[in-house]
Amino acid sequence: MNKLLPVQIKRLLKVLPFNLFVWFLLMLYLSPVFFMMVTAMMPTAQLGDKNAPLYPARIKQYEYEGKEYQIYNVPLDGETKPMVLVVPGRESSQLLDPEHPENGLIEWQGRWRDLVGVYEFHFTWENFTVLFRSLPFLQMLRNTFFLTLVGELGVLASSILVAYGFSRFRLPGGNLLFYVLIATILIPDKVTFIPKFFIYVSLLHWRGTVYPVLLHLFFGNAVYIFLLRQNFKSIPVELEEAAMLDGAGPLRRLFMVVLPQSWPVVITVSLLHFFYTWNETRLSSLYLGTDPNLMPISFGVQNYQSLIRIDNVIEASTIVVLIVPLIVLFLAQKYFMQGLVITGTETAK
Repeated sequence: MNKLLPVQIKRLLKVLPFNLFVWFLLMLYLSPVFFMMVTAMMPTAQLGDKNAPLYPARIKQYEYEGKEYQIYNVPLDGETKPMVLVVPGRESSQLLDPEHPENGLIEWQGRWRDLVGVYEFHFTWENFTVLFRSLPFLQMLRNTFFLTLVGELGVLASSILVAYGFSRFRLPGGNLLFYVLIATILIPDKVTFIPKFFIYVSLLHWRGTVYPVLLHLFFGNAVYIFLLRQNFKSIPVELEEAAMLDGAGPLRRLFMVVLPQSWPVVITVSLLHFFYTWNETRLSSLYLGTDPNLMPISFGVQNYQSLIRIDNVIEASTIVVLIVPLIVLFLAQKYFMQGLVITGTETAK
């Protein structure tokens, strides 16, 4: 036992620098999110106070004659004491000692605006309530979940069928078609942006409808097809051959044999599409922005941010948009990582 202890200590010291470096990078990466959370909980008055601390805080209050007054650090008789500012003045102010209120008001000469307040930790949810009162959140959530659900059904059905065809059926020029499909990932969206806009708006008159946002999903996605195909190829063909002997057709083999063993990658594709739909703003602003009743939550919040200049409310709205994908990823991270590992292993082969 005594011999094993130094060995364990040596192993710990060997990996300690690397672990500390990883934790440092993690904290550095998460620092903007932490800053957003802190700013979102700050009172608005704190944002304009140059002497305020970096954490959510407010100047301490003191009740005097039924009213609340703020406490400041005031230089008096060669020392700094916390005093209640009762009657602020330009060159002189009247103060009250909170420890000895029976002494009454004290005349103090100086500019009270140069004083530093006595701060206490205080966070507020007002920024979030202002946001929820200003925006139709329930309507935007319904729009977002509708686009997500319909889009998920369309992109999963088309991508799964195409991926299964590429992984199991020998087609003339099948490999070439697959390479062409993968090559479409390299085409910048800006190249097809104007032609698609012309077709949807000028020819089909679909502006202000959900069709431009959903239609292209029913033709599959090259990235999802690639992930699904690689996973389908990792499943032994012998399992499907056994089902073929029982008279199972291609669709039955897909749904009864292949998909039950491919849930990790299917969930991964579903999550990727959910994140895409939740954060999508370009198509929403272009085609749905003319109808406020169709706005999804990401575009609605971004549009709201362009109308205000209050930093803490902007940070609060950003957190609202970020929190749902983080919760979904946290709950499904096991399947998400498993799907990526299986697909990555098959790709390496």
